[in-house]
Amino acid sequence: MWNKMSVMRWLIMALLVDFCIQEVRSDASDHKYKPGDEVPIYANKVGPFHNPSETYRYFDLPFCLPARLKEKPEALGEVLNGDRLVSAPYKLDFMVEKDSEIVCRKTLTKDEVSKFRSAVTKDYYFQMYYDDLPFWGFLGKVEKDKTDPSEEKYYLFKHLHFEIQYNKNRVIEINAKADPNAVVDLTEDKEVEVEFMYTVRWKETDVSYENRMEKYSQSSSQPHHLEIHWFSIINSCVTVLLLTGFLATILMRVLKNDFVKYAHDEEAADDQEETGWKYIHGDVFRYPKHKSLFAAALGSGTQLFALALFIFILALVGVFYPYNRGALFTALVVIYALTSGIAGYTAASFYHQLEGSNWVRNLLLTGCLFCGPLFLTFCFLNTVAIAYTATAALPFARLNFRHPFAPQNIPERSRHCLGTVKPSLKWRWLVFFLLVQSTLSFITSLPVCGATGFIPFTVFYL
Repeated sequence: MWNKMSVMRWLIMALLVDFCIQEVRSDASDHKYKPGDEVPIYANKVGPFHNPSETYRYFDLPFCLPARLKEKPEALGEVLNGDRLVSAPYKLDFMVEKDSEIVCRKTLTKDEVSKFRSAVTKDYYFQMYYDDLPFWGFLGKVEKDKTDPSEEKYYLFKHLHFEIQYNKNRVIEINAKADPNAVVDLTEDKEVEVEFMYTVRWKETDVSYENRMEKYSQSSSQPHHLEIHWFSIINSCVTVLLLTGFLATILMRVLKNDFVKYAHDEEAADDQEETGWKYIHGDVFRYPKHKSLFAAALGSGTQLFALALFIFILALVGVFYPYNRGALFTALVVIYALTSGIAGYTAASFYHQLEGSNWVRNLLLTGCLFCGPLFLTFCFLNTVAIAYTATAALPFARLNFRHPFAPQNIPERSRHCLGTVKPSLKWRWLVFFLLVQSTLSFITSLPVCGATGFIPFTVFYL
């Protein structure tokens, strides 16, 4: 019985970690295709190029809708990152070339023309994912009027060229370029007939599938080979050392003179008026006025330091590889929840050393000291984002079904354990199951304490 309970506890912890850090991948999990197979392509978001934090849903602009609009299930980190993946209106089957394929023909109303013109004015770009590979493109361009240079003309691109590289049965790279000659004039507020088209070209490459993400790790506005200014670094270090040495020399001379004076004549030193640093000698063992707040600040700071340390370790081992959507935000939330015990232990330990008695208040203050201001700031920013319908807004109703514990994000190999429970209630039963098992095992195994501390956070989040 004891061994079975131990095995069950470790299985629960493995499932918990698997659900939290699982990356949402394309429908083809192995990323291997045959000629003519459908490769998943998703439209993500649009936004101004000069303000990457301002993004909106792709279909907030009146693009052609696919025959079946399907939203891709998203993990917590993807939602926090502002990703809203939906099925794109393009069909890019593996190794199938197309020439001027028509997506749709539509008549843009005055309002739709105004929306596109505003997007082109702000230099909007779009982002899509093809076989989990991100690619970008611009919506249009602004040019000077040839007859009147003071006036500007606004054009919308209506023909996209997809250039896809492959290696055997794998997709390696994709690029999207707009045809600068196939444009629609959006300068005037009038209805416009538009025929959206796309062209697909396939090209074989020698780049292996394992190295296909190196392109994104090297993409940066900075040069790839940064020059290290060793002279500036050495100069700064020498300056700091010299200033530290001067300050230490001055302090040692002052303290040495005082110590010598007290050693020779202790009675005269007691009658002498205290000056300088001697004013604070009585405050060394005096408790601070707000010792609960002091202990809570120490606990929260220790937790944030542990959080940063674990994030750096995960980054060093290569968990946050380029465009692993939402991995960093998911890791931040999960590790912050798991390190809450560090904050509680540190705060309670210091509070006990300061002879504090109201430990319940101290624990509540420790939990709210960082999360309270963060939650208020988040609520304000989230309200603004919701008002502007930006993807940075956290959709609370959407999270009820698209968080990491949702049935859509549970791997097929683990869904059988949920039995015949209704799909809308599977995730609730899963959390309840984890809560009961972790509570029963609290008194038998220390490693499960971390999972037990994480469960209340999960239930509160749900």
